[in-house]
Amino acid sequence: MSDIYNKLLEEAKSASKYAYSPYSNFPVGAAVLYESDKIYTGCNVENASYGLALCAERNAVSNAIAQGEKTKIKAVAIYSPKQKMCMPCGACRQWLSEFALDNKTAKVILENKDGETLVLSLEEIFPYGFKFDED
Repeated sequence: MSDIYNKLLEEAKSASKYAYSPYSNFPVGAAVLYESDKIYTGCNVENASYGLALCAERNAVSNAIAQGEKTKIKAVAIYSPKQKMCMPCGACRQWLSEFALDNKTAKVILENKDGETLVLSLEEIFPYGFKFDED
Protein backbone atom coordinates (compact mmCIF):
# COMPACT_ATOMS: atom_id res chain seq x y z
CA MET A 1 0.00 0.00 0.00
CA SER A 2 2.98 2.35 0.37
CA ASP A 3 3.07 2.91 -3.41
CA ILE A 4 -0.39 4.46 -3.33
CA TYR A 5 0.57 6.63 -0.36
CA ASN A 6 3.64 7.88 -2.23
CA LYS A 7 1.46 8.56 -5.29
CA LEU A 8 -0.99 10.52 -3.13
CA LEU A 9 1.84 12.59 -1.68
CA GLU A 10 3.14 13.34 -5.18
CA GLU A 11 -0.37 14.38 -6.27
CA ALA A 12 -0.61 16.68 -3.23
CA LYS A 13 2.77 18.21 -4.09
CA SER A 14 1.57 18.89 -7.64
CA ALA A 15 -1.68 20.42 -6.38
CA SER A 16 0.21 22.77 -4.05
CA LYS A 17 1.70 24.48 -7.12
CA TYR A 18 -1.77 25.81 -7.98
CA ALA A 19 -2.49 27.30 -4.55
CA TYR A 20 -3.70 30.88 -4.40
CA SER A 21 -2.03 32.10 -1.23
CA PRO A 22 -1.02 35.76 -1.69
CA TYR A 23 -1.82 36.69 1.93
CA SER A 24 -0.18 33.89 3.91
CA ASN A 25 2.34 32.81 1.26
CA PHE A 26 1.66 29.28 2.55
CA PRO A 27 0.64 27.05 -0.39
CA VAL A 28 -0.93 23.69 0.43
CA GLY A 29 -2.01 20.81 -1.77
CA ALA A 30 -4.13 17.79 -0.92
CA ALA A 31 -4.96 14.53 -2.65
CA VAL A 32 -7.83 12.38 -1.41
CA LEU A 33 -8.23 8.67 -2.21
CA TYR A 34 -11.74 7.25 -2.12
CA GLU A 35 -13.02 3.67 -1.91
CA SER A 36 -13.70 3.93 -5.65
CA ASP A 37 -9.88 4.21 -6.03
CA LYS A 38 -10.34 7.64 -7.59
CA ILE A 39 -8.07 10.45 -6.45
CA TYR A 40 -9.25 14.05 -6.20
CA THR A 41 -6.96 16.99 -5.58
CA GLY A 42 -7.32 20.47 -4.20
CA CYS A 43 -5.24 23.44 -3.15
CA ASN A 44 -5.83 26.26 -0.72
CA VAL A 45 -7.55 29.35 -2.07
CA GLU A 46 -7.28 32.48 0.05
CA ASN A 47 -9.35 35.62 0.13
CA ALA A 48 -8.70 39.15 1.39
CA SER A 49 -11.38 38.37 3.97
CA TYR A 50 -9.36 35.61 5.67
CA GLY A 51 -12.36 33.72 7.03
CA LEU A 52 -13.47 33.01 3.46
CA ALA A 53 -10.32 31.06 2.61
CA LEU A 54 -10.71 27.43 1.54
CA CYS A 55 -8.16 24.86 2.69
CA ALA A 56 -6.71 22.33 0.25
CA GLU A 57 -8.30 19.37 2.01
CA ARG A 58 -11.82 20.80 1.93
CA ASN A 59 -11.25 21.88 -1.67
CA ALA A 60 -10.29 18.30 -2.63
CA VAL A 61 -13.32 16.82 -0.82
CA SER A 62 -15.61 19.40 -2.45
CA ASN A 63 -14.09 18.54 -5.83
CA ALA A 64 -14.91 14.86 -5.26
CA ILE A 65 -18.49 15.61 -4.24
CA ALA A 66 -18.97 17.97 -7.19
CA GLN A 67 -17.84 15.17 -9.51
CA GLY A 68 -20.40 12.77 -8.04
CA GLU A 69 -18.20 10.72 -5.71
CA LYS A 70 -20.41 8.63 -3.44
CA THR A 71 -17.88 6.38 -1.70
CA LYS A 72 -15.90 7.15 1.45
CA ILE A 73 -12.38 8.50 1.94
CA LYS A 74 -9.65 5.91 2.44
CA ALA A 75 -6.69 8.29 2.63
CA VAL A 76 -5.63 11.89 2.24
CA ALA A 77 -2.17 13.31 1.58
CA ILE A 78 -1.36 16.88 2.58
CA TYR A 79 1.71 18.82 1.49
CA SER A 80 3.17 22.30 1.76
CA PRO A 81 6.58 23.27 0.42
CA LYS A 82 6.81 25.66 3.39
CA GLN A 83 6.39 23.12 6.22
CA LYS A 84 7.07 19.43 6.70
CA MET A 85 4.31 17.40 8.35
CA CYS A 86 1.68 19.92 7.30
CA MET A 87 -1.22 18.73 9.47
CA PRO A 88 -4.82 19.57 8.55
CA CYS A 89 -6.49 22.32 10.55
CA GLY A 90 -9.36 21.49 12.90
CA ALA A 91 -12.05 22.32 10.35
CA CYS A 92 -10.43 20.02 7.79
CA ARG A 93 -10.10 17.23 10.34
CA GLN A 94 -13.85 17.45 10.95
CA TRP A 95 -14.56 17.45 7.20
CA LEU A 96 -12.33 14.43 6.65
CA SER A 97 -14.02 12.63 9.54
CA GLU A 98 -17.45 13.34 8.04
CA PHE A 99 -16.55 11.70 4.72
CA ALA A 100 -14.05 9.04 5.87
CA LEU A 101 -14.65 5.31 5.81
CA ASP A 102 -13.95 5.53 9.54
CA ASN A 103 -11.37 7.36 11.63
CA LYS A 104 -9.47 4.19 12.54
CA THR A 105 -8.81 3.01 9.00
CA ALA A 106 -8.71 6.33 7.09
CA LYS A 107 -5.10 7.39 6.67
CA VAL A 108 -3.41 10.79 6.68
CA ILE A 109 -0.21 10.89 4.64
CA LEU A 110 2.40 13.56 5.29
CA GLU A 111 6.03 14.17 4.45
CA ASN A 112 8.20 14.02 7.58
CA LYS A 113 11.23 16.22 8.33
CA ASP A 114 13.50 13.72 6.52
CA GLY A 115 11.40 13.82 3.34
CA GLU A 116 9.96 10.36 4.03
CA THR A 117 6.30 9.41 3.85
CA LEU A 118 4.58 9.34 7.24
CA VAL A 119 1.24 7.53 7.58
CA LEU A 120 -1.10 8.19 10.51
CA SER A 121 -4.70 7.24 11.09
CA LEU A 122 -7.30 9.99 11.13
CA GLU A 123 -8.14 8.83 14.64
CA GLU A 124 -4.54 9.53 15.77
CA ILE A 125 -4.80 13.17 14.76
CA PHE A 126 -8.51 13.63 15.51
CA PRO A 127 -9.60 11.33 18.33
CA TYR A 128 -12.77 13.15 19.39
CA GLY A 129 -14.48 14.48 16.30
CA PHE A 130 -18.08 15.68 16.37
CA LYS A 131 -20.59 13.03 15.40
CA PHE A 132 -24.32 13.61 15.11
CA ASP A 133 -25.90 11.00 17.36
CA GLU A 134 -29.16 9.81 15.86
CA ASP A 135 -30.27 7.97 19.00
